[in-house]
Amino acid sequence: MNIVSMFIGLTFVNNVVLSKFYAICPLLGVSKQPKNALNMGFAVTFVIFIASIVTWLLYYYVLVPLNIVYMDLITFILVIASLVQFVEMFLKKTSPEIYKAMGVYLPLITTNCAVLGVALDNISANYSLLESAVAGIAVPLGFTIVIYVFALIRERLEIANVPESFKGTPIALITAGIMACAIAGIAGLV
Repeated sequence: MNIVSMFIGLTFVNNVVLSKFYAICPLLGVSKQPKNALNMGFAVTFVIFIASIVTWLLYYYVLVPLNIVYMDLITFILVIASLVQFVEMFLKKTSPEIYKAMGVYLPLITTNCAVLGVALDNISANYSLLESAVAGIAVPLGFTIVIYVFALIRERLEIANVPESFKGTPIALITAGIMACAIAGIAGLV
């Protein structure tokens, strides 16, 4: 598989948020302010990238040789939880304002299905280590772009003349649906 086309495909065309609907919780929860959306995107990028490499290595150099591939899910969850704890401790020490702004959504990266989804997709697609690393950058980059653009749109929607019954989550879900339709249209062209 061509690495460049894989990168573009995973970032834009097969975006995990808009085509697979992974990570809807942080999309709706953290996207109220663009700064928080970017911070979440950076944290998710770090976790997914490292998790992609570590889970690939553990799968092919520990689980497969020991013939315990059925332990992949629990192993991947433990790796992801450890990485999230590391990110949380790092942010708490180095940037308390970002840590506070992300609130409960930072520990929720552990349960973010995009993180686990990428690790499992890398194995099920039989990616090489390089391809897993590319997926580990492309997928969260697509996530970051979507969550940031979504935050910018939501910022504008707060001052827009939206009917009362559509304010808040309803208009956010409609917007996410329209964005998903746009991505589906791009997928149809490629």
